[in-house]
Amino acid sequence: MKALVLNCTLKASPEASNTEALARVLMRQLDADGVETEIVRLVDLDIRPGVKTDQGPGDDWPAVHGKIRTADILVIATPTWLGQMSSVAKRALERMDAILSETDDQGRSWTMGKVAGMVVTGNEDGAHHIVGTLAQGLIDVGFTVPGQAWTYWHLGPGPGPDYTATGQAHDYSDRLARNAARNLAWAARAAAAAGPYPPQES
Repeated sequence: MKALVLNCTLKASPEASNTEALARVLMRQLDADGVETEIVRLVDLDIRPGVKTDQGPGDDWPAVHGKIRTADILVIATPTWLGQMSSVAKRALERMDAILSETDDQGRSWTMGKVAGMVVTGNEDGAHHIVGTLAQGLIDVGFTVPGQAWTYWHLGPGPGPDYTATGQAHDYSDRLARNAARNLAWAARAAAAAGPYPPQES
C-alpha cells in the first residue's frame, strides 16, 4: 500500500514548509499503519500550465502523474492564501483533468478505486472551503474521498503565527491528521478488497 502527498506550498526547498509539517503528522500515522509514504514538493518542479498529462519538453508533471498512478492514496496538501488553495494546488487539479480521458475498455478511470484526502494550513480562514473544492475536483476525476479524510490548521481571521511557530491548536489539527490517515488507509484497503468499479456507460 502506497501513499503520495503533493505538497502545494509556494515555498521552494529548502525553505521550511508549514504545510509539509502538518502533512508529515498524517504521513507518520500512515507509516505506522503499514503504508509506504512519499512527499513531493511541486513548486520545486516545472509543472507546466495545461490540462494534458504531458505538456511537452521540460514538463515535470508526467513523472508526478506516474507516481499518482502507482499510489493507492493521494493527499493534496496546500496552504491558504486569500481564503483559497494555493495556485500550485490549483494547477495540480488542472493537470489531473486529463485523467478523465484515461479510461480502460469499460470506461473506468484508473483513479477509480484510489482514495484521496486533504491537508490545509494557513493563519486565515478558508480551510473548509478549500477541503470542499479539492474534494469535488478529486471526486470528479475518479478518486474516492472517505469521511473525515482531511485536517487543517489556522488561528482565525487575520495575520498570525505559522503552524511551526506556535503550539496553538496543534493537538486538534494533529489529531485530525492521524484520524485522516487511519480513515484513508482503511478506505484504500476496503477498495482493494472490493475489486474494480463496475463498468461505466458511455
